[in-house]
Amino acid sequence: MSALLNRLAYLQTRRDRTPNLDLARDLASREDKAGIREIATNMWNESKNIHADCVHVMYEIAKIDPMLVMPYASDFIKLLKSKHHDTVAGAMTALAEIAKADADFIFKNLDAIKKARETGNDNVVEKFISTLARAASANEEYNKALFPDLLKQLSACRPSDAPEYAERTLPAVNESNCAAFIKTLKKRNDDLSGAAYTRLAKIIRIAEKMT
Repeated sequence: MSALLNRLAYLQTRRDRTPNLDLARDLASREDKAGIREIATNMWNESKNIHADCVHVMYEIAKIDPMLVMPYASDFIKLLKSKHHDTVAGAMTALAEIAKADADFIFKNLDAIKKARETGNDNVVEKFISTLARAASANEEYNKALFPDLLKQLSACRPSDAPEYAERTLPAVNESNCAAFIKTLKKRNDDLSGAAYTRLAKIIRIAEKMT
């Protein structure tokens, strides 16, 4: 096993993910393309534990600088087909970061991204919303195409999920669509109380300032 892979949490027999975070920060700070390539290659490692750690390291690098993982963007699309929810969530997390830097890539791969959302768990859906919202914020064309999907998620989700989904949708909200956004949120607030109601009401106030 290489010295780099030996820094992974699993190979250090650690139950926490701190080694993966440290490795991601190290590779990103040095813009170590060779090291990132090795981690990316091992997202396909036969060991499920090494595979999982490498996916984790890659999306943590993406959070720091999405351009560093752009050469492997297609790998994240392929990983969306995984039978393992954690892998799909990790891939969607990376794509949510990539959306900040390359909305075109997200838009070109919408079918695969939407399909993963259909079968994904709550974590996948949350990252899916962030992916679409960030891509929608890139330009008017993408916003018009993607914002209806975001409103659909807000309208159909469990009441308890509405505040989280609304916050993740905010990057896509602008002067032209904020009225529809506010209308949707006010309908959802009828189903809420307590902290969730207060949280959603705060988002409504933020959106109202955009009108």
